[in-house]
Amino acid sequence: MRGSYLVCYDIRNPKRLRQVFRLMKGYGEHWQYSIFFCVLKDIDRVRLQSDIEEEINLKEDQVLIISMGTNEKAARAATTVIGQSLNMQNERIVII
Repeated sequence: MRGSYLVCYDIRNPKRLRQVFRLMKGYGEHWQYSIFFCVLKDIDRVRLQSDIEEEINLKEDQVLIISMGTNEKAARAATTVIGQSLNMQNERIVII
């Protein structure tokens, strides 16, 4: 089953920050500086968590993976944007 997730991260080290950013680009849409929207199969959600755990320092960094349910359209509709709109066009989503 596929689920929609909001992934937010606070990475203390610039090198790890770049690595996590590159990793996340392979899983979903870049919405804001450290926020991605991902639509993932259950197995890909597990892989994402494992990949993140390999890249970050568990004592210094923090990553939130927030489930937004199984309905992608409803998850997107539940998002309110104030100010500049999300840049979602021309994003290529690669589900591994």
